[in-house]
Amino acid sequence: MSNHTELFDVTIIGGGPVGLFTAFYSGMREMKTKIIEYLPFLGGKVSYFYPEKIIRDIGGLTKISGRDLTDNLIEQAMTFDPTIVLKEQVLYVEKLADGTFMLTSSNGNKHHTKSIILATGFGTLKSVKLELPNSGKFEEKSLHYTIKKLSDYKGKHVLISGGGNSAIDWANELEPIAEKVTLIYRKPQFTGIESNVTKMMNSTVQVLNPYELTELKEENGKLSSAVIKHVNTQAFQEIKIDNIIVNHGFHIDLGPITNWGMIMKDGTIKVDESMSTSIPGIFAIGDISNYPNKLGLIAGGFNEGPIAVNQAKQYISPKEHLGHIYSTNYEPLIRNDK
Repeated sequence: MSNHTELFDVTIIGGGPVGLFTAFYSGMREMKTKIIEYLPFLGGKVSYFYPEKIIRDIGGLTKISGRDLTDNLIEQAMTFDPTIVLKEQVLYVEKLADGTFMLTSSNGNKHHTKSIILATGFGTLKSVKLELPNSGKFEEKSLHYTIKKLSDYKGKHVLISGGGNSAIDWANELEPIAEKVTLIYRKPQFTGIESNVTKMMNSTVQVLNPYELTELKEENGKLSSAVIKHVNTQAFQEIKIDNIIVNHGFHIDLGPITNWGMIMKDGTIKVDESMSTSIPGIFAIGDISNYPNKLGLIAGGFNEGPIAVNQAKQYISPKEHLGHIYSTNYEPLIRNDK
């Protein structure tokens, strides 16, 4: 246990893409910045769950993998040398008499800060596990809940179970790589983005719905086939497979932040147009924030971060005039580019 009594201007809780870009902008505002991340690495769920997934909805980037995006964001965030704290979950917050905050982590560490920006995403995400008798023995061998390397599936027969964005995206990504891709979903209609569903339906992916998994079979200790059942007719079908990808969603846990006293809405934190929560000095951005007409994209979070930083700076120094700032004419960056 250690007490980090050094006072920071802003502490960003969450080291995912939105938190990382926020740290960069905070540095441009010459704010003393700290990032506290629960995982043992920066990058958040994108680097953990979707390292090879292609992202196309960020302006100026026609396509980029989750791994490359987070690598770039980490490099960008380090521009102004923020303090990085990994493997710590912040449990408690106390507002002190002077208006600053003291954060306490699960390991007892203390963090002193003038303002807080919550960029925790949906909190702790754990994949919904496949509940079949022998599914556990195949995990991290031939049964996976995300894909780390697309090349591992070259020439394989892959079964994907799920009907949301993740399942459909993986089907489209694997279609040109795997020998055969079959996707099953227990409902008649998919919930993924329409254009991606259309792409999948027009590809060689074998789509079976409404079907659900009922049994995994093995030969010589290896996964060999899956038995699926038609939801309506109850008819069974056996499919020969080498690998199975299960995308049945996540268990979401915001953790103790829900007890900090902020106004919550639908499991997220309600904020105003300045990203301010109901507690002055605490701001929320990214997936954890909730406001009318919110854009649930990484690009939307990239806009929310600078808004929160500007408001945090005004909170710290309410009498200071806050002008516009741009990287193109920010002198310290221009000097480094020469």
